[in-house]
Amino acid sequence: MAPPKQSKPAAKATPKIAFVADATPAARAAKRDCVRAYGNVPAARADVIVALGGDGFMLHTLHEHIDGAPIFGMNVGTVGFLMNEYRWKGLPERLARTVIVKLHPLRMQARTKSGRKHVALAINEVSLLRASGQMAKLRISVDGVERLRELACDGALASTTAGSTAYNLSAHGPILPLGSRLIALTPISAHRPRHWRGAILPADATIRFETLEAAKRP
Repeated sequence: MAPPKQSKPAAKATPKIAFVADATPAARAAKRDCVRAYGNVPAARADVIVALGGDGFMLHTLHEHIDGAPIFGMNVGTVGFLMNEYRWKGLPERLARTVIVKLHPLRMQARTKSGRKHVALAINEVSLLRASGQMAKLRISVDGVERLRELACDGALASTTAGSTAYNLSAHGPILPLGSRLIALTPISAHRPRHWRGAILPADATIRFETLEAAKRP
């Protein structure tokens, strides 16, 4: 008796990909290669959006498509911390093996001295910087509890995991693992208390920066 025929596994369909690219010649050339190989669909109909550029372009793409399809970045820029290595060959197989990392943007609510309110989402960080030659003085509270009565500094920032290697790192803040539910609270050029290096907080913490002596130290 002949052995039963082995059925071949069904081939996986190529995902519908939307390619978006930075304005640089290298990123545009990479997009042409990718579109030639895999086609291109509008971002609204894509299974995945592939961003071609550097970290700055990746952040722009995340902001623009924050409620859309997952975004896979390929580095055609400079640093590329948020990006994967650029290779257009075998892209569907790479996408199938990709581990999805969920980012948790910060929601900023800022109120000016005149009472005007500003609301925005931050994928990297929210930073508060002095606007004159005088050092800033800030009071910092976390979840309604005052943690630092007075920080004399150039400013302070709250950083997501994605932003921990950007401005936060330049300000000597900690590098946070992507996907962890953490926030880095980091001073910028702290003068007093000089040895305070900030804190690592849960991602759902509410941080309040209050500007002291706002008229003299805007």
